[in-house]
Amino acid sequence: MPARKLTDTEVHTLLSKLPGWKAVNGKLHQEYICKDFVSAFGNMTRVALVAEAMNHHPEWFNVWNKVVIDLTSHSVQGISDYDFVLAEKIEDIFNPVRTVLGTAPR
Repeated sequence: MPARKLTDTEVHTLLSKLPGWKAVNGKLHQEYICKDFVSAFGNMTRVALVAEAMNHHPEWFNVWNKVVIDLTSHSVQGISDYDFVLAEKIEDIFNPVRTVLGTAPR
């Protein structure tokens, strides 16, 4: 199923379910601070496997323990439903405690 571009209202509504994520310059944006480089890179590797399986790849940047992620769907020239699916999976990877406690967005 192809990605579906979301309206600004849909984006705003869905962002309320993803703590810390923002819409910046037409992309979903999040920054994570990990305990060290190995943790940051390990999480990026887990995200890469999920993203590859979805055929939906993030724009990202990493320096030592910091990972900056932007999600957009080039096929629809904006934020799509796929971006939110991937964002939820990224949250599960970077914040497993929140997921275990049942407070991860769904």
